[in-house]
Amino acid sequence: MPFDHNDHYHRLLLRQLPRDCRTALDVGCGTGRFARRLAGLGLDVHAVDPSAEVLARARAAVGDTTDGGGPPRYEHADITRLELPDGHYGFISCLASLHHMPFDTVTALRRALAPGGVLVILGCYAERSPADWCWGLAASPVNAVVRLGVAASERLRPAAATPLKPPVAPPDMPLPRIRREAAVLLPGCRIRRLLFWRYLLVFRNDASPAGA
Repeated sequence: MPFDHNDHYHRLLLRQLPRDCRTALDVGCGTGRFARRLAGLGLDVHAVDPSAEVLARARAAVGDTTDGGGPPRYEHADITRLELPDGHYGFISCLASLHHMPFDTVTALRRALAPGGVLVILGCYAERSPADWCWGLAASPVNAVVRLGVAASERLRPAAATPLKPPVAPPDMPLPRIRREAAVLLPGCRIRRLLFWRYLLVFRNDASPAGA
């Protein structure tokens, strides 16, 4: 698939980075494209994924990291079983990975945020309502046109490595339920629907540092 919906939103996600951020956690990092972009901004990046195969591809691509810092620190692990340090990360990202795990995993991610830190979720939702279907219909022709354009440009480039097919699980939570559960587990978060069958959730940890 030459056009990756998650990659399309990288710039939008990077705009959520808090000022003076130094540490980041990328949950379900896959082949590490977004983790490398974070590292290229000078962040100390901890990137976690349960697939050893995709992490091998990520580690082989460390040369893609742009100037600004060292490569991400990749870890083969299930984030739901990983003990994350409390109040450590200035930025936590989940790109199309949360629907592979219980939604309440966000509670552990919230605890791992440093004061002033930001959690961003580029999530997938189950289409259940007329509004969902209308957004899907609107996205389909745009998706087709962009894919054709990207595929044409790819043919002009040197042959790349065979794309990996990571585990795929259809989302089972519709957007209204995601909004309800997020309101309880991540009070004050903002959620908006995006094109290409995605939503963006942004949660800012407004807790003040101890003694502040």
